[in-house]
Amino acid sequence: MTGCFSFLSRRSPHSDHSRELDEEISGMHNVKLFSYKELRLATDDFCDANKIGEGGFGDVFKGQLKGGQGAAIKVLSAQSRQGVKEFLTEIKVISEIKHVNLVKLYGCCVEGNHRILVYNYLPNNSLSQTLLCNASPMHLDLTISLLCGNIQFSWKTRFRICIGIARGLAYLHEEVKPYIVHRDIKASNILLDGDLTPKISDFGLAKLIPDNETHVSTRVAGTLGYLAPEYAVGGHLTRKADIYSFGVLILEIVCGSCNTNLRLPAQEQFLLERTWDLYERNELVGLVDISLDGDFDAEEACRFLKVGLVCTQENPKRRPSMSTVVKLLTGEQNVHNHNITRPGLISDLMDLKVRGPSKSSETKSSSYNASSGGSEHQEESNGQYKSRVTAR
Repeated sequence: MTGCFSFLSRRSPHSDHSRELDEEISGMHNVKLFSYKELRLATDDFCDANKIGEGGFGDVFKGQLKGGQGAAIKVLSAQSRQGVKEFLTEIKVISEIKHVNLVKLYGCCVEGNHRILVYNYLPNNSLSQTLLCNASPMHLDLTISLLCGNIQFSWKTRFRICIGIARGLAYLHEEVKPYIVHRDIKASNILLDGDLTPKISDFGLAKLIPDNETHVSTRVAGTLGYLAPEYAVGGHLTRKADIYSFGVLILEIVCGSCNTNLRLPAQEQFLLERTWDLYERNELVGLVDISLDGDFDAEEACRFLKVGLVCTQENPKRRPSMSTVVKLLTGEQNVHNHNITRPGLISDLMDLKVRGPSKSSETKSSSYNASSGGSEHQEESNGQYKSRVTAR
């Protein structure tokens, strides 16, 4: 097939970016290159009828590739918050790994100022658009537009979804070298295939961390409500940040509720805070999604909620590894063997956002940055991602 790198010889405003992408992608042997013409044909010239998602990055279209293969085609806009670095990161990360609970990258196109990713088409949307039914256009990363309520999320289905996501994260954290911290685990980044198998998506913010490094210090990116305290305040990024996000996500799946809803009474606005309160009162079962109408295993559901609390403990050292989380969810290990301590609460982070970090937090942040030797991971050229740390 024709490659995507027939650039014009004369200089253009995008030539530097195109050259950078050309050099980087040409060295990636697992990446298929699509021409812009081919993707235009696949989507009927990117017509609105084929648009299946939109957001700050641009638009996603359903397409049909040569041979009849369906695809989700993610077209980054010129004003996209996802810059060249994040575009390349997503390609590098997802092209090198394969797992049943990760999205599959078919390839990409870089032609002129066009930056396009081509993924496998997943017909059942994201958890945010189906189970939670509350996603706004700002959170439609590679999702498919379906009406809410078309999918029945039985307890068995939720059970499988939670364990599938956990296994996908365990693969990223413990089986890939260097290991990968996703940094943006949330409901809108969990897509569902035809059998409702969960697929972790959107690796634009992912970090690859060598085994000999315990953490990296980086500017904060992600979504408030899923952010671990030590990361949100100090930029201290480890696998424990993903584990915290996953803990919040488990609560959402079991409860069928978004982690933050400021339209509710004050005592019910933050799901994690409410879960901790009911845990202390031994009333966790009252959180289970009422749409299940009692058709669930109460012991399993409460175990899942406790695993969510284990994953979101304020002290990151107390959070288990993802392989341990899988065993806790499946019942191979007993969650009662874990002394569950207070979680890092969303309301505390929102207070910090208003007040600003304390001196101790500022000191901690400085020490984290110093420990990285000022290398890498400061993302000075990508401060635009800071705007993504907003309440849902």
